Amino acid sequence: MSSDASPSPRAEVRRRATGRQGLGPRQLAVALPAALRKLDPRELRRSPVMFVVEVGAAACTVLTVVSPGVFAVSITAWLWATVVFATLAESVAESRGKAQAASLRASQAQTTARKVTAPQDILEYTGGLAALPTTEVPSASLHVGDVVVVAAGETIPGDGDVIEGIASVDESAITGESAPVIRESGGDRSAVTGGTTVLSDRVVVRITAPAGHTFVDRMIALVEGSERRKTPNEVALNVLLTSLTIIFLLAVATLQPFAVYSGARQSLLVLVALLVCLIPTTIGALLSAIGIAGMDRLVQRNVLAMSGRAVEAAGDVDVLLLDKTGTITLGNRQAAELIPVEGVEPAILADAAQLSSMADETPEGRSILVLVKERHGLRARESGELVGAELVAFTARTRMSGLNLPAGGQGPRSGGPDGGSQDGVRRIRKGAAAAVTSWVHSTGGHAGPDTARIVDAISASGGTPLVVAEQLGSAPARVLGVVHLKDVVKQGLRERFAELRAMGIRTVMVTGDNAVTARAIALEAGVDDVLAEATPEDKLALIRREQAGGRLVAMAGDGTNDAPALAQADVGVAMNTGTTAAKEAGNMVDLDSNPTKLIEIVQIGKQLLITRGALTTFSIANDVAKYFAILPAMFVLVFPQLEVLNVMGLSSPRSAILSAVVFNALIIIALIPLSLRGVRYRPAAAAVMLRRNLLLYGAGGLIAPFVGIKAIDLLVSLLPGIS
Repeated sequence: MSSDASPSPRAEVRRRATGRQGLGPRQLAVALPAALRKLDPRELRRSPVMFVVEVGAAACTVLTVVSPGVFAVSITAWLWATVVFATLAESVAESRGKAQAASLRASQAQTTARKVTAPQDILEYTGGLAALPTTEVPSASLHVGDVVVVAAGETIPGDGDVIEGIASVDESAITGESAPVIRESGGDRSAVTGGTTVLSDRVVVRITAPAGHTFVDRMIALVEGSERRKTPNEVALNVLLTSLTIIFLLAVATLQPFAVYSGARQSLLVLVALLVCLIPTTIGALLSAIGIAGMDRLVQRNVLAMSGRAVEAAGDVDVLLLDKTGTITLGNRQAAELIPVEGVEPAILADAAQLSSMADETPEGRSILVLVKERHGLRARESGELVGAELVAFTARTRMSGLNLPAGGQGPRSGGPDGGSQDGVRRIRKGAAAAVTSWVHSTGGHAGPDTARIVDAISASGGTPLVVAEQLGSAPARVLGVVHLKDVVKQGLRERFAELRAMGIRTVMVTGDNAVTARAIALEAGVDDVLAEATPEDKLALIRREQAGGRLVAMAGDGTNDAPALAQADVGVAMNTGTTAAKEAGNMVDLDSNPTKLIEIVQIGKQLLITRGALTTFSIANDVAKYFAILPAMFVLVFPQLEVLNVMGLSSPRSAILSAVVFNALIIIALIPLSLRGVRYRPAAAAVMLRRNLLLYGAGGLIAPFVGIKAIDLLVSLLPGIS
């Protein structure tokens, strides 16, 4: 799996532009109609805290109509403002995804598809599908399993996998990246998205998603928030807020009998004002907006989260699994040298390395063909030149590629006086040192000490050794030499891994390379642990072991062989260039296909949790000042001794109550930008972040209301009928 380390230019510009958006009058005006629609009690009951405020505001409205007055009208108006500000916060958060949803919807324009008309068994098992008859049908009528032909200049009619051909595809409508990408059959880059355009050549695509359930449809629903469900943390916090609301509701309800007994009966208007100021309205109003904004920050970075649960899990991740190639290194390993073992001619090794790479479609395999041509003058041979040859493709399980060449095939042989054995098959293998050595031993051969010395030297230098061996007929196989592959660690990763370590996150590099090579790269990159010579089963087993120990695991992948691990991981980030199986298995999709972005995803998840915790702390802390404003005001006429609690020196009981209600509403609108932007995140241990947030938002929540309520009281006291 490899990808560029940097995000697409258009995506980066869009991310910065969106990040600079403030909460201006225009944005508020656009979101206001949706906010007013959310006043429907059926909508608002999802937030118990704000539902109680709305019921209180409705009751006060009735009382105000029956007995109007400046104080009653003011209290009622600001109670309704509190509810509107809460729904406005959610509407503003949702509106930030509307622009992207609109551009995605534009890519869904109805297109005509050229559907291959043939029996299903032919479509499943036959090649040359592009030459079969086709019929034009609307893209909306396509079903899973249908096969379509898409040529240059045509729009891909639906999500699917390329099963024949190779083409360059414009995916800018989805990713924002103007540079075309290659899509081809038979590899990890076979998935295509409906609405993208083929720029060159022709491909045959098998549809994998029905109309209305495509990747773009899911993106639109998620960025608009229509499919957003409350995460476990949100549900737990809602339960806490509901419990506090019930407690304060009972406290206010039982307060009236005591007030009557004391000769200070309170009006329902005052009791509602007291209840609204006591319950945690600030976090109750902003809770949904915080969750939506967290997902929106991922969208700004071209990452689509399939659920809010995945974003939260990213914030709690303990272990980060990172593929070496394309994530920690640049991913363009190149063959740098062919090193023969003692007694083998360089030409023999070069010939074997070339033949064994004919079935290797990886960048490393292609680089070997280039090196052999440049250094040894051997041109690449076509499969037709090797009569009866059987290509052995590289797989993640065997970690070898090669070729079986029957007697009479072309190419120099290394056995016998004439250079070859004429009575058997020549089997050539190239791959990971452990895999090839095991193959040699299985034939009765021995790798020899020279092989181990070369492999260890290459590995110790941070390179990757690929061993080349051959077997002639039924004779024992022997090692011919080693190919030296070089890779480069990306700049700045050591510092980023240090930041993750400071947050308590352990990084694990996963690679198919041997243990010595893996440790050398890991030491250079600064990762904490290594899983070397890893198969897909090893990766899945590692994730399960970590989870059994109570740790949350995040990983990135793009291939079908990554799908089980992506499904098992708590945060599975699939690359958009990957297979359909990988994208279905993961709970996030990176549209830029940049595996390094997994680190940013973890940071965004932590920022979401920190923001929610900080504003919850602030909300509960700022209730303290309201106690000092309202409770003395309610009973100071009966108990003058309570005047000592009027530490803010508020003008009158009515101005004190109204000032607290006004502050309670205005603080919501004041905190909307912070809930959308998120609390500034600095990599640090959990204890350090908790201490800093308690100091900043806990102490700030205590102090700000005293200042704010006093300032509002100075203005409110000027109103007639209030002082």
